[in-house]
Amino acid sequence: MHSIDIDTVEMTLDIMKYAINRISNTSPEMGSPKQEQDLMDLVGETVTKEGIGGEKAFELFKDVLVKATVPVDHPRHLAFVPAAPTRAAILFDLVTSAASIHGAYWMTGGGGIFCENQAMKWLVQLTGLPKGAFGVFTSGGTSANLSAMIAAREAWRDKNEENKAYKALLITSNGAHSSVKSMAKVIDADLILVDDEEDKLNGKWLQQKIDGLSGIDRKRLFAVVATGGTTNAGIIDDLESIADVCEQEDLWFHVDAAYGGGALAAPSVRHLFNGIERADSITIDPHKWMFSPYDCGAVIYKNMELAKNAHSQKGAYLDIFKDKGAQGFNPADYQIQLTRRLRGLPLWFSLAMHGTEKYTQAIERGLSLALNAAKQIEAAEHLELVREPSLSCVLFKRIGWDAEDYRDWTYKNHQSGFALVTPTKWTKPANKIGGKEKTETISRFCFINPDTTEEDIAEILASME
Repeated sequence: MHSIDIDTVEMTLDIMKYAINRISNTSPEMGSPKQEQDLMDLVGETVTKEGIGGEKAFELFKDVLVKATVPVDHPRHLAFVPAAPTRAAILFDLVTSAASIHGAYWMTGGGGIFCENQAMKWLVQLTGLPKGAFGVFTSGGTSANLSAMIAAREAWRDKNEENKAYKALLITSNGAHSSVKSMAKVIDADLILVDDEEDKLNGKWLQQKIDGLSGIDRKRLFAVVATGGTTNAGIIDDLESIADVCEQEDLWFHVDAAYGGGALAAPSVRHLFNGIERADSITIDPHKWMFSPYDCGAVIYKNMELAKNAHSQKGAYLDIFKDKGAQGFNPADYQIQLTRRLRGLPLWFSLAMHGTEKYTQAIERGLSLALNAAKQIEAAEHLELVREPSLSCVLFKRIGWDAEDYRDWTYKNHQSGFALVTPTKWTKPANKIGGKEKTETISRFCFINPDTTEEDIAEILASME
């Protein structure tokens, strides 16, 4: 199984040929999922005692199984938060796997960790955090948010021995990503959601919520999670005023910019993130708007020692990593994972190859596509713009459609291989419509891929007529 024979060589050539063809394909096939039983009928059992052979397994993958998936880099994949990894990053993802480097400790991954840290320096620079701030690459926004909140909770506990007797409590907004709610469950913390009338969290509403807490709940409160670009609408919380409240109330200030963090590199919208430089921790997902392959998230800390105190693992077989000969930056000390691949390497290689200015241009392209889509929507009689674009998200609706119409339209376009644009829900606050809140099904674009064209947008909108 570990030997090199003619079958291994032929398999390697076949796989490299497929990878090269896929990477050079600017318009991949828009696949769609099949039911599990349908796939079983098509491919049968693939894991057997004798094995089915590499040629057969690869044939099943490229001819059947990959066609039951949706390529995230398709130019007309505008649903959820898609991705568009650079070809350089994809190629170096192959190198990262082939190199077989364990990336938890400097002793085993020093050269690769050095590369990751070069990319991390750029991310930290974009945030404007003070000297001494740094971070590590994680599997994504969920693990980054979780790592940050563990560090925040432990720092809160260390402030006062009494805090260890309380169940932790944190505050976020209704628009926060679902991972924040899940993360609170994982660390067994209570969560308070702040309602607002401006579609985003700000210091005024946050302070009102804190002032309304009981004495015990105020003691339990340890952190506030703001959002730097909501997944649904691209809304950025008022980070400056939230930072004011957190400093006054002595609370850990975390900014979840998993999606929106890429826009920190875009001069046209950088001012919208003012206040992020005052955060205690920040989440950014390079596998979203920084064109890195899955899975590559990042968590950045203002005070790395607080993160290390929370995450550094102990074990007899790990003592060697404290030896002088093995000393260096150890990513495992700053987030929840011990075993980790060097998931920041593809980002580093792409940055090193192309330079940061190309990243700025590609991110600005997503912003301009959103503005163009809004103009096309406003000019179409059958469409209505729900709100002005935020970052690269555009919310709009087809006049006269209900939820079933959006669903049928989505499936028709997807199954035909034309495009993937999915519906979402949007709630209008009561004060904006003079009555009760109203939630309705609408449609949504999220622009990440710079290869998407204005013509793509026009054709998708025309399919709603």
